[in-house]
Amino acid sequence: MLIENALATYYGDIQHALRDLFATTPETTPDTGGATTPDTGGDFTPGTELPHLSAAMRDFLAPSGLAHAPMGHYAGKQLALLDLTRNPATGTTKTYPSLVIVARAIRFIQDTGQRVTIVTPSSANKAIALRDAVLRAITCGLVGADQLNVITVVPAASVPKLRSSELFTDPALRARNPIAVHHGPTPGAVKTIARALVDDHRTPIEQATKTNLWYTLQLENYLAADTVRALAEHQHFPPAPDRPRLHVHAVSSAYGLLGHAYGRTLLDPTARAATPEPHYLLVQHLGAPDMVLSLYHHGVVDPAHAPAYTRDPATGLYTQHTDPHFPTHTFDPHEDLDPTFYTRNPPTSARMNHLIHTQGGGGIVVSLAECLQRYAQARDLLARAAIDLPANPTAVREWSLVMAVVGLLNAVDRGLVPEDDILIHASGHYHADQVGQLSARDLHDTPDTEALRRLVLGACAQ
Repeated sequence: MLIENALATYYGDIQHALRDLFATTPETTPDTGGATTPDTGGDFTPGTELPHLSAAMRDFLAPSGLAHAPMGHYAGKQLALLDLTRNPATGTTKTYPSLVIVARAIRFIQDTGQRVTIVTPSSANKAIALRDAVLRAITCGLVGADQLNVITVVPAASVPKLRSSELFTDPALRARNPIAVHHGPTPGAVKTIARALVDDHRTPIEQATKTNLWYTLQLENYLAADTVRALAEHQHFPPAPDRPRLHVHAVSSAYGLLGHAYGRTLLDPTARAATPEPHYLLVQHLGAPDMVLSLYHHGVVDPAHAPAYTRDPATGLYTQHTDPHFPTHTFDPHEDLDPTFYTRNPPTSARMNHLIHTQGGGGIVVSLAECLQRYAQARDLLARAAIDLPANPTAVREWSLVMAVVGLLNAVDRGLVPEDDILIHASGHYHADQVGQLSARDLHDTPDTEALRRLVLGACAQ
């Protein structure tokens, strides 16, 4: 099953979701469609309204394809894949919310004539997707290059994930849409730096450059787009009434699963009651296992709750057999399998804990050693759903999908999955041949907020 343009297909539902999600947001004002301007106080937001669904808008939204495919069976359980990675310019599910975020900026610009500058921290994938969406808005003729730009802040470990595009190769677009790179020891510091820029310097920057700074890292900005998961599921591949479905997702903050859960609330109550509430399996890695720790320890995230590992002199691996929710073996108990997942103690844990404790599901942590051990098996299963992973795992640059599959297989083997209907959300996969090698001119060293302030001023002055 393939929906060629999911955002256009469910455009009216997404518009309804935006209005609902932001109905009580204190920063918005109804007379501007929910938008705020620099003199209203609080964070800027372009409002909730989407542009008219014209031919140009359909073209803009075209990368939002969505596919559902069977993957056969494992240990008697029926597996299927929800492929959210069909945009070749991103390879991740971040395409959906990024297109909706930029669509709202387009509408604001068209209505007011004012400029918008998106500022966001990212571990890489959000930055890639927002940059792609901004470029599409320009190339589709919806806004001018001088009206909309995006400035992203990423940790240095994520640079190998970044992709080249016209925002790099065109000198004018490169100057307007820079990527800031933070080389500090804590990847999550990019959030602190970007947030401080908006909190401390927004007004003078806006006054000096005649633009509106939009800090987009807000959960509601993402939930609306991710409702398409639940809407498509209900319409095309609903679970059986007596067979709860387990949704498997590699997560950092679980925005995608929360979007799916919110999307269920948009269904007609009778239709929703006809299918069981979804169960959710969170898959994380040892470098950021906080949602799994929170889930099983009453909302408390304490590294002391993770199992202790002992080095096995026969294999050189570190092993543990006390907690089935953590890897049985790993090369390093403190490894960082994928810098995509860098969020520590995410505020979304409480919501996911409630959903899982009341509806069903669980969480599991995987290691690189486990992913490599089962890589060929995961690759074979995914090939049944037309996902082509490289034969050589060292070429993988985005481990999300492999993590999800391996996490599920491990959970099944350990008796943690009572459900027989399993849907894996393909949130990201790409390899070395799909990412561009960027030069120093494309990146800007940003040790602190002051450096980011100077970069933003320069970019917005173009």
